[in-house]
Amino acid sequence: MDTHVAACHRARTGFSGLLRSLLHISSFPTILLSCRLLHISTQLSITPSLGRKVTGTLFGNRRGHVTFSVQEYPRSEPILLIELAVSTSSLVKEMSSGLVRIALECEKCPPLSEDGRPPVRLFNEPMWTMYCNGRTCGSPLSRACTDSDWHVLSTVQTVSVGAGVIPLVNVGRKNGASEGELLYMRARFERVIGGHDSEAFYMLNPDGSGGPELGIFLLRI
Repeated sequence: MDTHVAACHRARTGFSGLLRSLLHISSFPTILLSCRLLHISTQLSITPSLGRKVTGTLFGNRRGHVTFSVQEYPRSEPILLIELAVSTSSLVKEMSSGLVRIALECEKCPPLSEDGRPPVRLFNEPMWTMYCNGRTCGSPLSRACTDSDWHVLSTVQTVSVGAGVIPLVNVGRKNGASEGELLYMRARFERVIGGHDSEAFYMLNPDGSGGPELGIFLLRI
């Protein structure tokens, strides 16, 4: 395991308990899904014939926004990288409920633009609206992989499933040690393609039991 990783533990009983231990938080009440997200989950449910496994990494400073990265293989360039409109601590609190559904929605464009070009690929959409368990959260940002992002992914590339803390040096902040730590969670996700306008990523539990604690949906509507 990379020496730069200060704490990395293999998750054996689900990720939410492990993340709570990292932030020292207690359980929060379960949040019910909205009818909208329940409908989405039904349309993009996991079946062995639809999905394929990819590597997903969520990472961010404790008080900063979470970035979600998807890689075909643990050492490959990300095929998707989105800065979510939610802080790391807020997402951990949501996951402590045991079930989190994040929907990223954007407007569907005509089949052809005015200059005759086809619409952009779903992953390349620049503007999204984010809903977390049915609540509007803000506007996530799709972006290219930066040197900082690649440093994080390279540091945890030997971690197949787990969560931990990466110490950051020269962060230029003086507000306490927590500003110099980056939390990450890395897992296998089931990628389900519903068409040109919909994809979903379901986090797979390490022990193979129970349903996914986290689902992320990309939708053009």
